[in-house]
Amino acid sequence: MGKIERHIPTGSASLCGAMRTVQVTRYVTPLREGGSMPAIVEADDEGLYVLKFRGAGQGSKALVAELVAGAIAERLGLPIPERVLAELDPDLGRNEPDAEIQDLIQASGGTNMALDYLPGSANFDPAVDGEQLTPALASQIVWFDAFVSNVDRTARNTNMLVWHRRLWLIDNGASLYFHHGWDGSLAGADAPFEHVRDHVLLAAADGLAQTSDECAEKLTEAFFTETLAQVPDDWLTQRGAFAEPAAQRAAYVAYFLRRVERRAAFVQEAENARRS
Repeated sequence: MGKIERHIPTGSASLCGAMRTVQVTRYVTPLREGGSMPAIVEADDEGLYVLKFRGAGQGSKALVAELVAGAIAERLGLPIPERVLAELDPDLGRNEPDAEIQDLIQASGGTNMALDYLPGSANFDPAVDGEQLTPALASQIVWFDAFVSNVDRTARNTNMLVWHRRLWLIDNGASLYFHHGWDGSLAGADAPFEHVRDHVLLAAADGLAQTSDECAEKLTEAFFTETLAQVPDDWLTQRGAFAEPAAQRAAYVAYFLRRVERRAAFVQEAENARRS
């Protein structure tokens, strides 16, 4: 199982930590929350991971969101499990008795996304786990989710865990919804994030203005370029809108830089939602 030190940013020279690649060796059990049906798997490093399948409903775009949003969270110093690229042999599912699981594994051969499994963790409950949260951390998380347009951090589904007495962010696959059917336009980068009104931590986020400037300083063109370079070519599937993966990576970088520049729109939206 993963060791706690693997999840804590090390401050390496790279602007975004280089991701490891593991080989999935055993399917352990499905996690049937939500529609994508991730699974706990074991890899060749003897670690347990939560595997996000490229053959699931949202396809490779959810994996792009997990990788990119996860890198941004890590860059901002937010607590997030280690992310790895996970190579999956489609034959691994041939002995699974569940036909749905067999189909999912067979449709997901190749490079998938996985996050270190946090054994014994509990879902974050604001009423119970408030001591794990400071206003500064709440402000950082709200800013991050507004930046990446994460619609899935609500009271109904916080997508946060408490593990080793610390808060951890999980499941960023619903982020970056702009890239579904995207043609490379930067127009959406200027938009506020109206779903912030449903954010589970919004009421506690009383330092958004200060947090905004601090976060923006860390999100540079070099960081985004390094991050997008780690996205596998075959996850960048919008060939109709982009001539090649390099063009799509460049469009993501331009989008994020524009969103950093125009961040006042989504910060003001969040402040207005807090007041109302």
